[in-house]
Amino acid sequence: MTSATPAPSKLSPIVYFIGFTGALAGLLFGLDIGVISGALGFIKKDFSVSDQILEFIVSSLLWGAVFGTLISGILSNRLGRRGAILISAVIFVLGSLICSLAADPHVLIISRFFLGIAIGVASFTAPLYLSEISPQRVRGSMISMYQLMITIGIVLAFLSNTWLGNYAVIDGVKGEHWRMMIGIIALPAAVMFLGVLFLPESPRWLFLKGKKDRAISVFQRMHLPGDEISKEVVEIEESLRVKQNGFQMFRDNPNFRRAIGLGIGLQIIQQLTGINVVMYYAPKIFSIAGYSSTEHQLWGTVIVGVTNVLATFIAIAFVDRIGRKPIMYAGFAVMGVAMIAVGLLFNMDLEKSPALGVWAIGALLIFIVGFAMSAGPIIWVLCAEIFPLSGRDLGVTFSTATNWIVNAIVGGTFLTLLDKLGNGNTFLLYGGLNALFVLFFLLFVPETKGISLEKIEANLLSGKPLKNIGH
Repeated sequence: MTSATPAPSKLSPIVYFIGFTGALAGLLFGLDIGVISGALGFIKKDFSVSDQILEFIVSSLLWGAVFGTLISGILSNRLGRRGAILISAVIFVLGSLICSLAADPHVLIISRFFLGIAIGVASFTAPLYLSEISPQRVRGSMISMYQLMITIGIVLAFLSNTWLGNYAVIDGVKGEHWRMMIGIIALPAAVMFLGVLFLPESPRWLFLKGKKDRAISVFQRMHLPGDEISKEVVEIEESLRVKQNGFQMFRDNPNFRRAIGLGIGLQIIQQLTGINVVMYYAPKIFSIAGYSSTEHQLWGTVIVGVTNVLATFIAIAFVDRIGRKPIMYAGFAVMGVAMIAVGLLFNMDLEKSPALGVWAIGALLIFIVGFAMSAGPIIWVLCAEIFPLSGRDLGVTFSTATNWIVNAIVGGTFLTLLDKLGNGNTFLLYGGLNALFVLFFLLFVPETKGISLEKIEANLLSGKPLKNIGH
């Protein structure tokens, strides 16, 4: 008779506190996405600028995030994951306040670039930190918390925009308070800074720096069982026998370069789903659908944001149960069909048939569900899992920088695409791309559910095909 496998011990509340606080960096990212969506119309009116300048205002933050990502590997390697997150919080507070005081669009563009540096550092470090500190059995859910915080940040910003844009009376004037929309998000950045002060450092980073005793004490502080700690320590020490830094690995190890190529591909896919054209330009899309009043457009963005939050719980619930790839296949199917439906409806005469606009918004919300349950959180999960420890900083630098570069291109070209291709054809383009992405996942992406980071690393460096490194 064989003995039954013991049930895994219940996780300590400290694990969830670490996951929640570490994921607050996503809240800052989401707040800025949501804020700029609602503020653009008021900025355009206040500064009397063209659509091209509005695209620069949107994309300047994203290019700042690219720069922030590129320096994040150095920051997180030298100062630790926790130290890098603290720095991003300080920059975010300062950047938000400077943006809110911008005297002209050029100052706003420059200050949003500065703010983007904070978001780039946070988007690099937070998923990395969560992947390295999370117990293996809940790693996917913990990293997905980062995406959940992004969605919560978006909806909070949408609610703030709606109140400030339609109902708030400040200095005797109603609405159009875009400066407060932007400046108020310095407050949660300050809260994150205080919360991160109480977090432990990543144990894997501590091992990387030769601080084994401190690393073990972090695992003990999380109240992990002794046998689980021992297993983690053995696997981490085994992976550290590769005495190379990221640049050496990139130069000398083709298997590491394969992982970087995979990470870059995953982040390109996430952005080309079309999610951020919806988030950055939601009021514009509602206008195309026939909702002409500012109030209707802003409340429409709130509905988009709430849908995004709720659907993210699907990924959190199932990513460590049924795996990454099945959820992604379902997500691509939903996103592709929904975007094509939006495109077809926008190619019809919405003025003669206003009900078609309602159907288009319904299809848009279905697209949001598809993204939030799949590509939103799971791309971050995969990119935090596939790189070897010694090269993880560099690998995540490449993949996250790619995310922001493509994000900037998407955010900076949407209005131009609408002008050149037409409303409907622009959405048909994104729908077709979602259908193509299924092939990439079939051919190259591994299933990493239930596999330790060190096992994934060993499989990668042994030369296994990328889609098999999770076996």
